[in-house]
Amino acid sequence: MKPFTSALLTSLLVVFSAASWAESPSRESVKELLQVTGAGNMAVQMMEQMIPSMKRMVPDAPEAFWDEFASQVDGGELEDMVIPIYQKHLTQADVNAQLKFLQSDAGQKMIKVQPLIMQESMMVGQEWGMKLMQRAQAKLKERQE
Repeated sequence: MKPFTSALLTSLLVVFSAASWAESPSRESVKELLQVTGAGNMAVQMMEQMIPSMKRMVPDAPEAFWDEFASQVDGGELEDMVIPIYQKHLTQADVNAQLKFLQSDAGQKMIKVQPLIMQESMMVGQEWGMKLMQRAQAKLKERQE
């Protein structure tokens, strides 16, 4: 039984060691992935869409403040900030596979339609949330009667 236990422990050690030594992606490859997906540009667009809401939250801020705020929005800065997150959760092989897919015709189509999918999915999610609220209200009303 002892040789079996030793072999099992050795095998587990090899498996866990290999997983922990998986190559972390380079900054350059993650940056390329973010640029291929247009992540920085999407962040800039999101921020531009959020400014009207922010203006309502801070109505006393002068227009010059918002102009300066908008001029500070830099998608590349955000990309640089999130690179370590990608490096933490992905391997170089993962990034390479993503790049290969995203640079294909199918990947380019996915990049193109992803914002529309997200927008429409958010609308469906809002409708679903409303239905859930209505169901919960109906159940609560039933219990109170």
